[in-house]
Amino acid sequence: MKLRTLGRAVALVTLTLAHAVTSAAEYEPPKTPWGEPDLRGTWPINHLISTPLVRDTRYGNNRYLTDEEFAEKEANSAARDERFQGGAIPVADAGGRVMRQTSLIVDPPDGQFPELTDYGKDLQSRVRGSYHPTQTVFDTIADFSPWDRCITRGMPVSMQARNYNNGIRIFQSPGYVVIQLEMAHEARIIPTGDVPPLDDNIKTWLGESRGHWEGNTLVVETTNFNGLTQKTSAGNPGSPRPLQPTTTNQRIVERFTRVADDEIEFEMMIEDPEVLATGSYTVAYPMYLDNEYPIYEYACHEGNTTVRYYIETSRFERSQDQ
Repeated sequence: MKLRTLGRAVALVTLTLAHAVTSAAEYEPPKTPWGEPDLRGTWPINHLISTPLVRDTRYGNNRYLTDEEFAEKEANSAARDERFQGGAIPVADAGGRVMRQTSLIVDPPDGQFPELTDYGKDLQSRVRGSYHPTQTVFDTIADFSPWDRCITRGMPVSMQARNYNNGIRIFQSPGYVVIQLEMAHEARIIPTGDVPPLDDNIKTWLGESRGHWEGNTLVVETTNFNGLTQKTSAGNPGSPRPLQPTTTNQRIVERFTRVADDEIEFEMMIEDPEVLATGSYTVAYPMYLDNEYPIYEYACHEGNTTVRYYIETSRFERSQDQ
């Protein structure tokens, strides 16, 4: 009986996905006045809060939940929203819509974060920041991550959910696409015309992005990273710990395809063979249009004394051990 029930659930999901693929293939997105597929609008990703980056191993290679599993997830997500919006973390976003995905990572098929190379493990051992699970010594600014210092979350973290400030707004003009990130006060400016690449010696926090159109899909390739951010963050639900390092040779390819009036199909391949034993992994999820979503100022350094207090407290604790 259980096998027949599972078979029906799998068949239902398969038919639903097949219908979605057919509908997306037939969909003709609106165009901008200059003739490009129109991606403009606010596409918050708070609906991803309850979908972990890394898949629970009990789901194996199953990318989607069964009806029974989905019902359980809906109940848990509703309880989470009520708890967070009820005052525990007043500024946290409600997750709202619940996803059938078992993880944001879709490749490897088991949804697991790749093993690190020996070099990757060496880099990982040198990662510093307040989110590092075992770090206790804070003595200089170098002991803090770029996010601790309100500089950036980096990539690919910036295109993954946090438990609040999940707004993403897309602007377009002839030759450019701009992706505004609510967390943390950044704008990714992406040329889509004939703009020469930067010199390889110029490295940046979010990397250098160049975009082009493949039919109705915006393809964005980003290189020239400075290697000073991490691939994951404790702030991303379901991220592996400890923090995962990046290198200056990291390459990210994103694909934005509008498949309905209120939906963008997003895919992001992260390639960094120096640290990833498999060479790369891929994250995918839908983005939903919500132009009523309010994007707030992320004034991270307004009255921020956290870095100073970490250092003072750490120095005091160490002085007591002498």
